[in-house]
Amino acid sequence: MAIEVAFGAAIAFVGGAIATGWAQSRIGAAGAATIAERPDASGTIIVLEAIPETMVILGFVVASMIVIMVK
Repeated sequence: MAIEVAFGAAIAFVGGAIATGWAQSRIGAAGAATIAERPDASGTIIVLEAIPETMVILGFVVASMIVIMVK
């Protein structure tokens, strides 16, 4: 496998991971404040915290496709 392919797959995965971390940090801070004021909103906050995880999953899928398609 060429180094370019591995580098492209790494960029696809790391980009999604960094974006997810950034989004979850913002959502987590706002969610903690919301739960402090309204404890009944905890279910919604948990769902909103889980949604950005799809970026990591999609980054992994794209990275896997890059590696598999080039072989």
